[in-house]
Amino acid sequence: MARLNSSLLLFLSVNLLHLFHTAVSRGGQRDYSGFVDNSFAVSGRHLFEENRFQKLNNLAHGYMTNSDLEKAIKAFHGRCGRISRIYSIGKSVLGVPLWAMEISNKPGKEEAKPAFKFIGNVHGDEPVGRELLLLLANWLCDNYMKDPLATLIVDNVHLHLLPSMNPDGFSLRSRGNANNVDLNRDFPDQFFQMNDDLGERQPETKAIMNWIKKIRFTASASLHGGALVANYPWDGTQDKSKNYYACPDDEAFRYMAKLYSGSHYNMSQSREFKAGITNGAYWYPIYGGMQDWNYIYGGCFELTLEISDNKWPPANELHTIWQYNKRSMLDLVASLVKSGVHGRVFSSDCGEPLPASIAIKGINYTIKAGERFADYHRLLAPGHQYEVTAMMPGYKTRTTTIKMGEEATQLDFILEPTSSLLPRRPCKRSSMEILEVISKPHFQVALTLMLVLAFLCFLMKRKVISNHFRGRKAIGQRRVTAV
Repeated sequence: MARLNSSLLLFLSVNLLHLFHTAVSRGGQRDYSGFVDNSFAVSGRHLFEENRFQKLNNLAHGYMTNSDLEKAIKAFHGRCGRISRIYSIGKSVLGVPLWAMEISNKPGKEEAKPAFKFIGNVHGDEPVGRELLLLLANWLCDNYMKDPLATLIVDNVHLHLLPSMNPDGFSLRSRGNANNVDLNRDFPDQFFQMNDDLGERQPETKAIMNWIKKIRFTASASLHGGALVANYPWDGTQDKSKNYYACPDDEAFRYMAKLYSGSHYNMSQSREFKAGITNGAYWYPIYGGMQDWNYIYGGCFELTLEISDNKWPPANELHTIWQYNKRSMLDLVASLVKSGVHGRVFSSDCGEPLPASIAIKGINYTIKAGERFADYHRLLAPGHQYEVTAMMPGYKTRTTTIKMGEEATQLDFILEPTSSLLPRRPCKRSSMEILEVISKPHFQVALTLMLVLAFLCFLMKRKVISNHFRGRKAIGQRRVTAV
């Protein structure tokens, strides 16, 4: 009898844990402190994992395998090579390439445009993002120069898609990677000394961190499953309490989250989350998350998007989920050019681009303009007045007040040197910058006029010289013949 009761207790606890795992996408089997709960029996865990793997393996029918995904990415590039490129940002624990796609009218070229990234399949058992990002890529390919929103995105944004951050976890039907590590707890944390040793990070985590160093992303979003809500920073609190904990750009993040939720088929109608959005720490705090790390260390505004109540819905529901999320995904990317303040920073003495810092009064968060083009892209909530400041060592600080409406604001800065004695960036242009200037229409018109004038001057000078020699020749002949 005792044995029967023990078996019954084990069965109930395993199933309760399974229900909790399904309901809470970001946390899985853990308490609100953010630490994994491994308290249940090892034998029960193995039984649970075997049953769960079999169940998920059955649900995987109709989803792309890792091999299928790679073929789909290459097939997309094969027919849309004019506006795309594919590349790998690294490899998983088991050596699977982490394939990414860039979609732009000038893929691979560095420009003064904002960049956005979508990341899917952070957790191996949340595969919907894999499918949706391929559908997004192909929709943009099919509708470029046909649909205004598709054309706006391709022409004005460098969009990067990483369908699977965790291909090993997908194959294993597990939340973590091949080392059983939750990748959304593997990033350095702002509140606690954890994950600070970069050499100890998982290869998938390192790949994301190196990716951020190479490409200056303005904003991004990761796609998860298990709920229906747009989640924004902060994800944790200083005391591990479950409370609303706002980051410096709380209003901008709320605007982004509402933009996604409001464009979604039914996310904004959520009964659990007001307007279909939530502050991460208010929902439940986590630590070592990718979202907060992007904002703090990458200068990138990232949302965590829970796009399906069911973590692993049947494959025949994927098209419907895509239709529910399509407009939201497109609107979020387009917001990079349809809202916020954008511009470039130049030196007054020689017009050189300056990688200045851009600050907003009252918001304790500074971004930096790009090194090459000195372009900046600052997301701000509309409907407010902002004091925007550009500052650079060796130059006078410049501040301008703007009123942010529903449309984007273009604001360039020209900074004056503080003193000729202080070291400043040299006034020189690279060959690429010179080519950029030459390629501008007004410069080409001016150059053409200069060439025409130069040619006319050459003809006039040639005529004068010719007449001069003719006169000399006539005089010489006269001299020679005159006796």
